[in-house]
Amino acid sequence: MTTTMPAQPRTSTRRVAAAATVGTALESYDFYTYSYFAAFFAGPFFFSALGETGALLASFATIGIAFVVRPIGAVLFGHLGDRIGRRRTLLITIALMGVATGLVGLLPTGQEWVALSAVVLVLLRIAQGLSLGGEWGGAVLLATEHADARRRPFFASLPQLGSPIGSVAAGGLMLAMFFGLGPEAMAAWGWRVPFLLAIPLIAVSLYLRWSIDETPVFREIAAKGERSRMPVLDAIRSQPTAFGVAILVALLGIGSYSLMNTYTMGYGVTRLGFDEMQLLTAATIGGLLQFVAVPAFGWLATRIGSARVVALGAVGTLLIAFPIYWLLGSATFAVLVALMVVGGILPTASWAALGGTMQELFRGRHAYSALSVAYAIAAVVSGFIPTVTEALGTATDGAWWHPGLVLAVLSALTLVGAIAAGRMRRLGDEDADAAQAAEPETVPQPA
Repeated sequence: MTTTMPAQPRTSTRRVAAAATVGTALESYDFYTYSYFAAFFAGPFFFSALGETGALLASFATIGIAFVVRPIGAVLFGHLGDRIGRRRTLLITIALMGVATGLVGLLPTGQEWVALSAVVLVLLRIAQGLSLGGEWGGAVLLATEHADARRRPFFASLPQLGSPIGSVAAGGLMLAMFFGLGPEAMAAWGWRVPFLLAIPLIAVSLYLRWSIDETPVFREIAAKGERSRMPVLDAIRSQPTAFGVAILVALLGIGSYSLMNTYTMGYGVTRLGFDEMQLLTAATIGGLLQFVAVPAFGWLATRIGSARVVALGAVGTLLIAFPIYWLLGSATFAVLVALMVVGGILPTASWAALGGTMQELFRGRHAYSALSVAYAIAAVVSGFIPTVTEALGTATDGAWWHPGLVLAVLSALTLVGAIAAGRMRRLGDEDADAAQAAEPETVPQPA
């Protein structure tokens, strides 16, 4: 005699969303904290011997270093994610990221320590880059592989909320500390606080990810014995075109943040004469609006498709790329805020729908590797955008249009990728739909 009992309940969607978002939020917090540090402090602290321009270029290059090693992390953690599971791999990446970020805040800055601290700083940026290589792809899969096909584009947008969360947290904290401590105290010790705060955040992040289940997709693949032995090679060999398309799709979403929130910060202070506080305030306001924009664009993706939302953002950004920097040269603070908002919201459409568009391109059995590697390659290109834009500005004697040209090129490339992605089969849905269908609603238990 038997009776039907409810199956072991799936992890709640809220907990999955939180676990997926927390890692990208910490990633973004690290990125923006270090970006502000690179724009204001890293050059004078560690690279002053290179001169003012050389120090600024060197500090921007330390941002790029993390992106250079990101593909290595994507291969490493992508392999683990497709072999041992999404959840276990994301526990490793979040721990590595938080520890490396916290240690930056402990670096000595005295003249006798400058050379050693510069070397250690580079090593910590390498550790962060390895972690970042495996974080984003796993977060997108964690969110989407727990969702049905209809809601998948919306859940894919939730990890993208990590960017405004990190931006607002880092920018707001820096702004408050500048006001509360003043520039001298910030340069003396205040800059360390945002980095050290990453250490307690690790505990929260680990708890959230420890408390959720492995995704139905990976459980189904593992149960059927379909895990790939070499998922990166299998993904590249079986879907080479999808890789190229995914890289193009990601360029604007990642690159616009490097340009707007890293290069434009230093450019606004050194060449346009804005105050650091004004730029931080404008960036923070723009970040706050993304809390609404990201889920709104994610919802729109469930109606018209993720690729179309990416294309919409690319077209809009292409149209405002030159006007925004033309106006910036003579902007008041109110106009500065408006420009940062407009210049942030339009690329946000491409950013919000990025995960959904890329996830639709790759199969579940090697999706972690494929997403991570494609995203990492786009991030490598984007990581050097501040350096390239600075070099372009020097070559053009600071012409007002030089950052607009970079933004326009990014927009055009992403538009091409979005059009191509919209015409390709939704390969990634096949494994995910099969796994969702296989999830039991009830199980027989002895009475």
